[in-house]
Amino acid sequence: MEPELALPDLPGNTSIVGLQWGDEGKGKIVDLLTPQFDFAIRWNGGSNAGHSVKVGDKKYAFHLIPSGILHPQCTSVLANGVVIDPVQLLQEMDQLVSQGIAVENNLRISSQAHVVMPYHKLQDQLSEQRLGDNKIGTTARGIGPCYADKAGRSMAIRMADLLDETRLGEKLQRVTAEKNLLLKGVYGAAAFDWESMFEQYRGYGQLLQPYVCHTSALLHRAMDDNKRMLFEGANAVLLDLDHGTFPFVTSSNCGTGLSAGTGVPAQAVQTVLGVVKAYCSRVGSGPFPTEQDNAIGQRIRERGHEFGTTTGRPRRCGFLDLVALRYAARVCGVTGLCIMLLDVLSTFDTLRVCTSYKINGQTTTEFPADAYELEKAEPVYKELAGWHETLDDVRALADLPTNARNYLDTIAHYVNVPIRIVSVGPARHQTLICPAR
Repeated sequence: MEPELALPDLPGNTSIVGLQWGDEGKGKIVDLLTPQFDFAIRWNGGSNAGHSVKVGDKKYAFHLIPSGILHPQCTSVLANGVVIDPVQLLQEMDQLVSQGIAVENNLRISSQAHVVMPYHKLQDQLSEQRLGDNKIGTTARGIGPCYADKAGRSMAIRMADLLDETRLGEKLQRVTAEKNLLLKGVYGAAAFDWESMFEQYRGYGQLLQPYVCHTSALLHRAMDDNKRMLFEGANAVLLDLDHGTFPFVTSSNCGTGLSAGTGVPAQAVQTVLGVVKAYCSRVGSGPFPTEQDNAIGQRIRERGHEFGTTTGRPRRCGFLDLVALRYAARVCGVTGLCIMLLDVLSTFDTLRVCTSYKINGQTTTEFPADAYELEKAEPVYKELAGWHETLDDVRALADLPTNARNYLDTIAHYVNVPIRIVSVGPARHQTLICPAR
C-alpha cells in the first residue's frame, strides 16, 4: 500500500498538456489527479501516444484509454478528436481486465471518433519507406492517413459506422476500391478485400457498441451537473500540427485542440497544467537543438529508461530547452508546471539549460516553430551546479538538495509560470506538491 499523498487544490476543470516532444510523464499526473475528478477525457491522437503508470508494484501501459480508468469513480472518455484503432483498443481493454481493472461501467467512446483501418497502417508504413532519409519518423500506426481521411471526408469511417452494418458495408466497398488504386498504383501493394474487412470490423463494432455514445452531449450534461472534468492531451505541443516543429509533428492539435476534440468550450477549463521533463527527449526525426548525441545523452537515456512505451525505440536525449518550454507554455496558456524525472539528473556535476538560440549569427529568445529554421539554431547555455544526492526518498520540496531547488527555480523564473508538482520517481508517492503562489 502506497503512502497517502496530499494533492494540490485545483480549481474547476483541468487540462493536462505535454510541453515538449511527448513522453513527458502525463500519465502519472493524470493518475495522481483523477481522484479529484468525475471524468477523465482523452481528446486527440491515437495509439501512437503511449504512457505508463506505476501503482505499487504494478505497471500499467496505456495507448488509447485515459489512465483515469484506474479509478472506478471516474468515467474515462475517448472523445471525438481521438482516432481509434479497434484492435489496439480491445487489446488494451482485455489487458486491463486481466489486471483487475473494470472497464464496463466507466469507459465511454465517442460515436464521432474516426477509425484507424488496416489500409491506414499499410499506407503509413509504405509512405515512410518511400520517403527514405526524408521520412517523418512516424510510429506507422496509421494515425496520419486516418486524420487525412477525416479532413478529406469522403473516405472517412467513424465509430458510428461500425454500429450500422448497412452503412459500413457500403462505405467499405467504396473506400477500399479507392485505397486499392492508391496502394497498388503508387506502392505496388496487394489489394484489400472489403468483405473480409467488413466481417472483422462489424465484429469490433458489436464488441464496442455498449461503450459508444455522443460524448459531447455526455460532457455537456456533466457541466450542467457541476461535475469536474480532467482533460488529457496526448503527444505534446512541439508535435502539434500547427504549432510544433512542422513537418516533423504528429497529425493532430496536441495543445490547442481541446474544444474541437471534445465539444467542450475552452472557457470551461480553469487550470492548465503543463508537463515537462527536467531534460529533453525526442523520438523520431526532426530538429532538436539541445540533443546530446554523446555519453551525456546516453547517460540520461539509461537513467531515465528512455525507450518508447508504444514502439520501444530509444529516445534522443539532451539538456532542457527553456526557449522551447516558454513558447509551449504560452501557446497553451499554462497556469502551472509539472516537472518530471528530476531524479534522472542526480549524479551530474554540472547541468546546462538553453536560454537562447543563435540563428544565422543573430541571438534570439523566440522559438521558431519551423523545422528548417530550428535546424539552424545553436543553443546558448546557462550552466548550473548539479547534485549527487539521490532523490528517491525525498517527500518535500524543502528536502531537495540546494542545487536541485535552484534548478527548479531557474525553470520557473525563465518560463514565468509557477511549479505545482515535481516528480522524483515513478511511484505515486514519489511526488512533491508545491504550494500555490
